Amino acid sequence: MSFDQDLILAAISAYIVATLAFFNYLLSRIELSRRIGIPLAMIGCALQFYELVYRGTSSHIWPLTNLYGSLSLFAAMSVLIFLAFSFRLGIWFMGGFVTALASAFLAYALTWNEGYLPAVPALQSYWIKIHVPLVISAYASFLVAFVSSLLYLIKYYGERSLDAKATRAAAAAGPELSRGTPRSIIVGDSPNLERAAASGNALALWLATLPTLAKLDSITYQIVSLGLPLLTLGIITGAWWAKEAWGAYWQWDPKETAALVSWIVYAMYMHLHTRTAWRGLRCAWLSVLGFATIIFCYLGVNIWISGLHSYKM
Repeated sequence: MSFDQDLILAAISAYIVATLAFFNYLLSRIELSRRIGIPLAMIGCALQFYELVYRGTSSHIWPLTNLYGSLSLFAAMSVLIFLAFSFRLGIWFMGGFVTALASAFLAYALTWNEGYLPAVPALQSYWIKIHVPLVISAYASFLVAFVSSLLYLIKYYGERSLDAKATRAAAAAGPELSRGTPRSIIVGDSPNLERAAASGNALALWLATLPTLAKLDSITYQIVSLGLPLLTLGIITGAWWAKEAWGAYWQWDPKETAALVSWIVYAMYMHLHTRTAWRGLRCAWLSVLGFATIIFCYLGVNIWISGLHSYKM
């Protein structure tokens, strides 16, 4: 086994242990688990970047010319962006999801390791050093935003379930109590969540450890605010590269079309988030939809659909 694959396996191992530590922190809020998960995530991320540099310098081939290198950068940037936002916003509770996804994508990358092969002529351009990192960083941002949206949805529907139980209990107790039962709310913690947590309800106790729905919504918005400009720059530089390589800025290649669809979804997210009726639940679902379009654009188009951007040689 080559040294660069040893580095990848070491990074995967670090991410797996970090995942266990972060999930334990998510469920128990034991501070020691967070303190274990943070350095392990940092070590895994550092090993990945070192592997990319090592592979590039030892082979004298830019390491992002195939899906193996691309997925490796995707995993590393996902963890790096998560760490950056965590130090700023304290979103360590999301770490288990991010490192689990990073390790999964990195393990999948190993199945695409074709060794040191020179790039096809169209990829032998300085644009590959600009366009690919921009696009992959955008994808990584959307992965982290997907995690925060997922936690928003878990908390929202968990609160709604507790609200429904409280409403049924109040209705059974009498009409006066039923009239006084709070209705399900979209932004903010539910009073029923607080009461259920005080009574020892396990689900409520865990949901209460998550930030408020408004905070989770804000976290997603801030991360998408990073990803969308990166994707915009990625599409623009891709168009310039296409003009140089194929003679036209835009050819409605399946990859180009899928990238445009993803851009439209996230542009809609940013616009609709300014509207109170859309902020919160609807935007959380839109973020999840956006990440689904990203995965289709990144892997679905490149692997299963023939086009100028196909990874299959």
